[in-house]
Amino acid sequence: MPAPFADDLALALALADRADAISLARFRAVDLEVSTKPDRTPVTEADLAVERALRDGLAEARPGDSVLGEEFGVEGDSDRQWIIDPIDGTSNFLRGVPVWGTLIALAVDGEPVVGVASSPALGRRWWASRGEGAWTTDAPGTTSADANDSDGATPATTAPRRIGVSRVEDLADASLSFQSLAQWREAGYLDRLLPLSERVWRDRAYGDLWSYMLLAEGLVDIVAEFDVKTYDLAALIPIVEEAGGRFTSVEGEPGPSNGNALATNGLLHDAVLDALR
Repeated sequence: MPAPFADDLALALALADRADAISLARFRAVDLEVSTKPDRTPVTEADLAVERALRDGLAEARPGDSVLGEEFGVEGDSDRQWIIDPIDGTSNFLRGVPVWGTLIALAVDGEPVVGVASSPALGRRWWASRGEGAWTTDAPGTTSADANDSDGATPATTAPRRIGVSRVEDLADASLSFQSLAQWREAGYLDRLLPLSERVWRDRAYGDLWSYMLLAEGLVDIVAEFDVKTYDLAALIPIVEEAGGRFTSVEGEPGPSNGNALATNGLLHDAVLDALR
């Protein structure tokens, strides 16, 4: 029996190719145009160009589906909604830090069922669809300078490999990524983060999509953050869950629209929820 979302996943991967070509061409460009949105967060010309290209692709391939994007809001009304973050990690992008990527999700009746996270400056991509596992591939040695060869072709990637979360069972052995102290302080949770950080083996702030992909690969065991939107999380949920992990809010609620997130290898989830209550 064919996978129920195979065609949608193939489309999302093709759209990610289109996004990567646009964003990588402007990464570390000396003439990159940057402006400030009303919420005082930065947006670059690449953010806008990527989202426009993805919306155009979806309008052609899935004209009956709705779209939610960070830069241009909601278009259409359907129980099938594509959710786009054109560049997750815009602050990194504009500073030349390679930890950023495009997030593309499909949600059906509000549940994310397809997720693609593509990070071309790192030469990495991750994806998943419901019931088909989580996968990644590498483009060894890819950088913003050599992302295209002399013929304009994208370098060949390695064969896809299936990924899975860790089997760490005790907080004392766990690696925690908490994103930023400022987030936790502003959310009123800093007094809970600090005791948690003393209970785990190590804590770091990897940030943005990178933290969740490290979790899905079994390299980090706990990720939590605040001040996030639906488009920041929707693509990550299928990848983490298909890798065997668990993804909720810090209160234990499912879904990408709670304003905060807690992702773990599953074995540690209840213990972390208890620590954050």
